[in-house]
Amino acid sequence: MAFGSFDSKGGGGHAMSEINMVPLIDVMLVLLVIFIITAPLLAHSIRINLPQASAEQIDEKPETIDLAIDEHGRLFWNESPVALDELQARFAAHAGNKPQPEIRIRADRNTRYEVLAQVMASARRAGMGRIGFVTQPGADQPGAAAADDGQQAAGAAPARAAGP
Repeated sequence: MAFGSFDSKGGGGHAMSEINMVPLIDVMLVLLVIFIITAPLLAHSIRINLPQASAEQIDEKPETIDLAIDEHGRLFWNESPVALDELQARFAAHAGNKPQPEIRIRADRNTRYEVLAQVMASARRAGMGRIGFVTQPGADQPGAAAADDGQQAAGAAPARAAGP
């Protein structure tokens, strides 16, 4: 395909620098026709009557189980003492409730991790899925720990943290 002209008066062998726009316009017009035909088909919808339902949110608060562990490893189920051996049966009794209760574990700062791990393992074996920890806000600050130790030495009871 040559881009030159056939007339001999112009200087002979230079190339023509124009682009043939006719094929580009033909392709554009074909695409325009395709879009004009398919656009109404995409916007077509079928009318159906859907059923109406009013869904009210049920404000049912799940039961919470407060499980406290003191520094000596003693367990307290909702403020009443309980043995570690009885926990598995108590967890199993509450695991089938709908909605399942949330276990909130409050452990003393000096509690051995072994006791805490045994409590969590017995809850998981019984099928309890919602386990949380209750902490005191600001307990990780260095000044707060010194003030807390001073209160305990003076005989004041440590403050209990409320759950989330």
